[in-house]
Amino acid sequence: MAADLPIRFHELIQLPSLGIQPAQCSFASLTMESDTAICVHDSTTTPPTISIVDLNNPQAAPARFQITADAAALSPDNKVLALRKQTGEGVQLSLFNVEMQRTLKEFTVSEPVDFWKWISASTLAVVTTSTIYHWSVEGAAAPARIFARHATLRSTQIINYRADSTQRWLLLIGIAQRDGRVAGSMQLYSVDKQQDQVIEGHAAAFADFTVPGATKPSTLVAFATRGPAGSKLFISEMGKTDAGPAFTKRVVDIYYPADTDADFPVAMQVGEKYGVLYMITKFGYVHLFDLETGTTLYMNRISTETIFVTTPHIATGGILGVNRRGQVLSVSVEPANIVRYISNTLNNVPLAISMASRANLPGADSLFRQQFDQFFSQGNIREAARIAAESPNNILRGIDTIQRFAAMPATAGQPPPLLQYFGALLERGKLNEVESLELARLVLGQNRKELVERWLQEEKLSCTEELGDMLRQYDIKLAMQVYYRANVSHQVVALFAETGQHDKIVQYCKRFGYQADWPALLQNILHTNPAAAKGFAQMLVSAEGGPLVDINMVIDAFLSRNLINEVTTLLIDFLKPNRPEDGALQTRLLEVNLLHNYPNVASAIIEKGLFSHYDHKIIARHCENASLFNRALELVTDAQDIKRLMLKYLASPNVDPEFFTGYFKRLSIKNSMECLRMLLQNRGSIPLVHLVNAQQTTLPQLVAQVASKYTEHMTSEALIKLFEEEKCYDGLYFYLGQIVNFSKEASVHNMYIEAATKVGDMNEVERIVSQSQYFDPERIRDHLMEAGLSELQQGPLITVCDRFGFVEELTRFFYKHNMNQNIEIYVQQINPMNTPQVVGALLDLDCNEEYIKKLVVSVRQRCPVPELVEQVEKRNRLKLITDWLENRASEGNVEPALHNALAKIYIDDSTRDAKKFLEENTFYDRKVVGKYAENRDPGLAILCYKSGGCDAELVEVTNANGQYKAQARYLVERSDPELWAMVLGGDEIHRRKLIDAVIQTALPESKEQEQVSIAVKAFMNANLPHELIELLEKMVIENSQFSGNRNLQNLLILTAIKADTTRVLGYINRLDAYDAPEIAGIAIDSELYEEAFVILKKFDKTTDAVGVLIDHLKDASRALQFATEVNQPAVWSRLATFQLDNGEVNDAIDSYIRANDLEHYNRVIQVAEDAGNFEELVRYLKMCRQKIKHPHIESELIYSYARLNKMSELEELISGPTSAALQEIADRCFKEKLYVPAKLLYMTISNYPRLASTYIALEDFENAVDAARKANSSRTWKEVSDCCVQAEKFRLASICGLRIIQHGDEIDDLIAQYERRGYFEQIIELLEKGVDMEGVHISIFTLLAVIYSRYKEESLMAHLKRFGNKINVPRVSRIVEQNQQWRELVQLYIQGDEFDNAVNVMVQHSADAFDHEIFLQCVSKIGNVEFAYRAMRFYLQEEPMKVEELLERVRKRVDQVRVVQVAKEFDALPLIKKYLQSVQEANLREVNEALNAIYVEEEDYEALRESIDAYDRFEVLALAKQLEKHELLEFRRIAAYIYGKNNRWEDSMALSKKDMLWKDAMQTAAESKDRAVAEELLQFFVQENRPDGFAACLYTCYDLIRPDVALELAWKNKMLDYAMPYMVQFVREYSQKVDDLVAAGQESEADESKPSNFSGNATPGGSQVPVGMVTPMGGHPMMTPMMTPMMTPGMQMMQQPGVHMPGMPGAAMPGMPMRRM
Repeated sequence: MAADLPIRFHELIQLPSLGIQPAQCSFASLTMESDTAICVHDSTTTPPTISIVDLNNPQAAPARFQITADAAALSPDNKVLALRKQTGEGVQLSLFNVEMQRTLKEFTVSEPVDFWKWISASTLAVVTTSTIYHWSVEGAAAPARIFARHATLRSTQIINYRADSTQRWLLLIGIAQRDGRVAGSMQLYSVDKQQDQVIEGHAAAFADFTVPGATKPSTLVAFATRGPAGSKLFISEMGKTDAGPAFTKRVVDIYYPADTDADFPVAMQVGEKYGVLYMITKFGYVHLFDLETGTTLYMNRISTETIFVTTPHIATGGILGVNRRGQVLSVSVEPANIVRYISNTLNNVPLAISMASRANLPGADSLFRQQFDQFFSQGNIREAARIAAESPNNILRGIDTIQRFAAMPATAGQPPPLLQYFGALLERGKLNEVESLELARLVLGQNRKELVERWLQEEKLSCTEELGDMLRQYDIKLAMQVYYRANVSHQVVALFAETGQHDKIVQYCKRFGYQADWPALLQNILHTNPAAAKGFAQMLVSAEGGPLVDINMVIDAFLSRNLINEVTTLLIDFLKPNRPEDGALQTRLLEVNLLHNYPNVASAIIEKGLFSHYDHKIIARHCENASLFNRALELVTDAQDIKRLMLKYLASPNVDPEFFTGYFKRLSIKNSMECLRMLLQNRGSIPLVHLVNAQQTTLPQLVAQVASKYTEHMTSEALIKLFEEEKCYDGLYFYLGQIVNFSKEASVHNMYIEAATKVGDMNEVERIVSQSQYFDPERIRDHLMEAGLSELQQGPLITVCDRFGFVEELTRFFYKHNMNQNIEIYVQQINPMNTPQVVGALLDLDCNEEYIKKLVVSVRQRCPVPELVEQVEKRNRLKLITDWLENRASEGNVEPALHNALAKIYIDDSTRDAKKFLEENTFYDRKVVGKYAENRDPGLAILCYKSGGCDAELVEVTNANGQYKAQARYLVERSDPELWAMVLGGDEIHRRKLIDAVIQTALPESKEQEQVSIAVKAFMNANLPHELIELLEKMVIENSQFSGNRNLQNLLILTAIKADTTRVLGYINRLDAYDAPEIAGIAIDSELYEEAFVILKKFDKTTDAVGVLIDHLKDASRALQFATEVNQPAVWSRLATFQLDNGEVNDAIDSYIRANDLEHYNRVIQVAEDAGNFEELVRYLKMCRQKIKHPHIESELIYSYARLNKMSELEELISGPTSAALQEIADRCFKEKLYVPAKLLYMTISNYPRLASTYIALEDFENAVDAARKANSSRTWKEVSDCCVQAEKFRLASICGLRIIQHGDEIDDLIAQYERRGYFEQIIELLEKGVDMEGVHISIFTLLAVIYSRYKEESLMAHLKRFGNKINVPRVSRIVEQNQQWRELVQLYIQGDEFDNAVNVMVQHSADAFDHEIFLQCVSKIGNVEFAYRAMRFYLQEEPMKVEELLERVRKRVDQVRVVQVAKEFDALPLIKKYLQSVQEANLREVNEALNAIYVEEEDYEALRESIDAYDRFEVLALAKQLEKHELLEFRRIAAYIYGKNNRWEDSMALSKKDMLWKDAMQTAAESKDRAVAEELLQFFVQENRPDGFAACLYTCYDLIRPDVALELAWKNKMLDYAMPYMVQFVREYSQKVDDLVAAGQESEADESKPSNFSGNATPGGSQVPVGMVTPMGGHPMMTPMMTPMMTPGMQMMQQPGVHMPGMPGAAMPGMPMRRM
């Protein structure tokens, strides 16, 4: 039965449904490193992609990324993606962080990588052909070499690599074909020993297993192998080093079903949750073994396809696997069935008990109880304790067991049984809460605290608040440990505060999310340890996420204790972020220091600029009062305030000039100027300013310092004006002197120069005019010229004129004022480079030429030649400096300007040989001199231009003077293409004459081929074809030395083609040296086809010639004639191609045959088939087949036979050897509905799937089914089934359907075939047959459920109950919900452990789905507790009498407060009264108030009183106010009781007085301990004239009432008799005290150690009560027994509980006794 299977098996998801192709579901493309994600690499896309499937949400679309790698693997924590790519240098590995989207590290391995795997979240193992590496994600290290791959495994396919949890044991697994079987080899490597061992095995896994009796887990290795001798499973312990018990090695046989000889293990995983070993085989079988014993638990086939990758499934303790169809399968132990299965089916009770104990599984409870009772009855305490400790779900570890052991009598000489029981439990592990509490109580009672401490260290005890409370009486440290581990936050915080560990409180609360009462804690710490309070307060206000307390409360608390420094430090730290919202706190910080005599602290805070949001006006006022004028200045903004504070500051000692000058930066320009003016106006009242450095300065100097610093902002003009207006002349010069070196304003520099000149400081004038860049040179020049300075004082003027180019003005000034000596000094000593300007100015002044010559000569070579020549030449006085020029030339000066000047002088001087000078001199400028000579002598100009290469100038002068031959010769000699282009593109008149000169004179004279070539190209570029032809005919045809030049012949023909086609044919026939192919091609391009044909035929280019006839002349007859004439294969082939292009298929095939051309068979086939000429095509293909055996040729021949329906020739051809693509031909025939040839071809190649399709097309369904059976393909079966269904061949369709349902991927389509045609009964019949078949796909159970839901609802429930564990619950649930089948939906949710949904359905659809017992079962297992409250509301509405039964099921999970709230919503509190009473022990306020309300409503005052006394958490005053108006007296008494209990004595007494409950009132007054309350009651009795009450009150409140008050009231109101007992007792008491004092005085000298004669009982007040004397009413001595006769009968009766005097009401209700309060 499925319900009793020991495993859970279901399909988690089908990867193809997520868009992942089945081809990618392979060992090479898919990795699954954990149970959270699958990584699939798809190399068929461009670029490749990876898809990451989230197994926690398998229905979600996969995340896809484009990568360039060849493989990918996602780390177990899904954070790092390993990528692998083959490069030219090797295999590149990289690690990519998915979250940060960046590459962490890269490495290139030089050898191939055979396998890789993540062995942990941070370590990637890489297996190459020779080595195994481990690569860590952390750090930047490269992969570390671990060990070498053994030679035995180098020839195997690596399928896995395993590592234990410590990575100290490693295992490499590979398989290979050996002797006709798949053999497995494993290399086991020890990292510690660095040794390896090769063993035979196919699959293996490591496990951590704690051997019974051991204290730490052992490392086990399990591996399976299958060989010729059989199959074995080995389980061994690795690296045993400690002295604990060892694991017993296990070797067991593995069973394989029949017909699975080729099967072998492929994967092994360990489910440590249940201690189960899972093994997967190649044929899809799963084997389950017990890890401890190796016993086989279960074996079955779960997949018909190979499961190629597996991983542990943490949630279920099972495994996940993926097969080649893309199914993600989950297999795990069924916790509810496995123990019963082992016990009942395997009949292995010890293993069932062991597994139930080890994995805490149900199913063996009765076995454990039986064994426990047996050992207990035998007195075998150790074994009974062992059974109890191992019992699943701790069923035997409760208070009942403890009580049983505690009641067991002890054996002599042995510890008590209970201690033995606890000792046995401690040996096996940790005690639960009940056991821990009982054991601690036991050992603490024996004063063995150290045992508890040791057990806590060993984590043997379960920590609870009750255990901490118990330990707190013995050891606070131990109690702290317990509270901390038990997460009892309020107790932890209380102990931290009590022990002074304040720094840990905030950390603890933040870590555990506990909200403490911070204000109370702070006040407490301030009271006990003010120094520690500061640090604690800082932690509170600076806590991450915001302050935990109001900062103002903290400040008030500290200030109340005058802790100014602590407040300052605290606020500075808190206000560091300088937030705007903290402005008030910033203001308060500064106020605290300024008002509490800490001005320096406030000044430092303001100076550092820590805060900016405080109230500046308030703080400025406080600073001024504290004489902090500088800080006040920084804070004020009003101009009048600034001026007032500024004067106060300057009048104070220790003025900081830096601050004062810097302060003006804060002010606007207007305010700054006003302040400076104010200071200058008050310079008389403050003659000296005292600075901080003990120096002094004047106020004008300080103002000048400020002005100089802010000149840029205030402008120098405004500042100068300010000084002048205030007549402060002593500051103006000082101000200008400070800013002139930094100012860029011309006015400042101008005024400073002028001022310096006026004071005669010529050195300063010289410095400024030499260095300054900002004065006005013209203004200063004029100023210096007008200053009337002597000849010796002209230095500044010379400097200004020289710097700013006023040389001519300077020369005229000196010449007019007869200061020639200054002129000579200037040109000779200061700046000889300005001699030309001086000479020019002197010439303009008509100075004597001799003086000028001497001046120039005195300067010699220091005078610049170009400028001097320019100055004299523009004044036509060039000959003036002839001698000076010749002297410079003789000195070797090669400046062009000098030689240009000499050349011009010689050209103009007829006595000089200008031509010789121009030919021999190389330093003059040809262009300048040539231009100068054009109008004087053109020949000299041509000479200059020719020697200087001045092309444009030479052409211009020769054209102007008609010298064309000279120009032509120059052009040929120059051979410059650009020059040729210029002249040939010029004026038509000059060009024609120039061309004639070139053709007739220049070129015939040339002997250089290059010159001719350049000239010809120039004519070509100038587009002068006729002139070029004329030139070429002269060069080529007239038998010159260039007649046989190939290039010139080519050019002549080409030019004729372009310019004069009538000459082309003549040139072709006359010339023989040209390039025929190229010329022919150009002729064709120019549409000279006949000329091209003549050229090609003349030079025997037959193929190209026939191409001209075909392609250009389009003359097929001439082409055929020409082909016949030359009879060359290439010509025939070219002609055939032409014929084929023109649709002359038959002629083309004939030409191809004559050409023996096989090259174009593809095109011949295509054209012939398009034209339908298969007869001719067969002839051509036969010819081709005789030449070569090509698959395409044979394929087309077969296809042609098929088209011609020549079956005999076709069958003959395919029966023999052939290379034809028969599959493609068959498909082609099938597509073209040539079904008979297609059938023959499919039969020949045994393609049964396509053969079945062909039979379908021929409507031969019997043979189609037979072909499908041979094909054995789900796709074929589906196709045949579809056609059979369509043809209503249901018998044949059923055969197909039963095959299809074995493959889960096709069942949906099969069902759709029937559904869309309305054949519902037939598909149900088919699926019902299928569910009873073996090997059927598991999805059929789900699909049959869906079909039942749609078409046969009455069979659905039975199907769900029968196959519930095989159904895909979510899918069926959706369908059932759509069809509103609510009972079935509930059943599905229960089977899928979705109890929340089951409850929700029964609530929403109670009429159809509700069942009380099922509901209670589901609600006790819900995951979301909100459904419990929803269920409660549902029951209150529809099943109110059963709501308490519901609440009992969810009692431990629900919040009782919310239960009360829900009940109040429905006004149904009485319905859950018993439930509330059962949970009232938690003392919750809401529960208490709800029960109190019920008791009030039911008028059950006894229950109410008991509730109030036992549970104190409720709104006491609200209840009292409610009860004080109750109509029943007992409830009003309870109200008075509540008031008294909460110190509301007046309210309590008022209520008792109102109801005349005098005894209650007196007892309340006594309990209050308040004299005023007692005396007020006494006066009340007097006012009410109740002497009995007066006497009773004196008796009851004896300690509280003053004697004088009692005596006065009694005397005034005639009640002395009633007060007399009180007075007698008072006199007796004080007499005793006097006697005691006298006795003490008499015995003062006696020995203090002597015992006293007086003995008695001490009262709280310190007095002694004699032995035998009663102390009623809480221990206060009142009326002694001797006084009792003095009391009136009424007074005595008032003292008796429940008895009332006649006329004094006590209990108002008859028959109801007075209850003692």
